[in-house]
Amino acid sequence: MRTPILAVLLAALALPAAAQSLMLKGPTGQTLSLSRADLAALPHVGFTFDAHGRKHAYEGVPLIDLLARVGAPTGKALGGRALANAVRSTSADGYQVVFGLGEADPGTRANRIIIADRADGAPLDDKEGPFRLVVEGDLRPARGARMLTTLEVIPLGTAAPSGDHVH
Repeated sequence: MRTPILAVLLAALALPAAAQSLMLKGPTGQTLSLSRADLAALPHVGFTFDAHGRKHAYEGVPLIDLLARVGAPTGKALGGRALANAVRSTSADGYQVVFGLGEADPGTRANRIIIADRADGAPLDDKEGPFRLVVEGDLRPARGARMLTTLEVIPLGTAAPSGDHVH
């Protein structure tokens, strides 16, 4: 009887340590794990977001910049079948949000999506962080996933009979 209880306690203690990193997975399976320090060292952008009537100034790394590190196409390379790629974010509590890859690229959409590690000038607390997905321009924070643990690009596109469609 003690062994199952001990196993549960050890797993619970390991959870906060596991949540201290962000796992990225690219469209062809490339992976990268980023620590809090790794993310803090990358170039940041910021914007103010109104969440439930309270404004917060979030700072973080653009989502597209992180996805590029695991092989996701960006800029002019983001076209054709790649526009059918989905980006799934998963939080420590199992909450998931899905975007089209094109939504993350500033060449397609003016509003930014960031992986925030700071709010109102301070690191995110344990309730929100260490990483939070924040979507500029959303009218409510439903797609803003807190305690983010995983970002993965999921290829959904199939080849069109005449190849990639180009505008």
